[in-house]
Amino acid sequence: MANKKQTKVKLHVKVGDTVKVISGDEKGNTGKVVKTFPLEQRAIVEGLNKVKKHIRATNERAGGIIEKEASLHVSNLMLVDAEGVASKVKMEIQDGKKVRISKKTNQVI
Repeated sequence: MANKKQTKVKLHVKVGDTVKVISGDEKGNTGKVVKTFPLEQRAIVEGLNKVKKHIRATNERAGGIIEKEASLHVSNLMLVDAEGVASKVKMEIQDGKKVRISKKTNQVI
C-alpha cells in the first residue's frame, strides 16, 4: 500500500465511551474505550480482547510474558447510553451543539 494516502475517518465512538461488543470472541461484554485509531477504524476497550505478548529482557526491565488489550474494529462496537442500553446513534443539533442521541431511548449520550 505504498504511496496510498489514507484519510482520517470519523468514528462513532470516542475515548471514554462505554461500549458493548456485538460480534466476535468478546460478544456481549462491555467496557470503556481507552484509545481510538481513526485511520485503521479500530479502538482499544479496557479489559477486553486480551492477548499475550512476549517481552525480551533489557537492562531496564525483566523479560517475560505480559497481557495487554488488543484493538477491536469499531463495526463490532455499539455505544451504551446512561441506562445501559446498547443502540445505534443519531446526530442532532441542540442549542447550537452537535450531540449524539441513542436511537432506542432518545437520550443524549
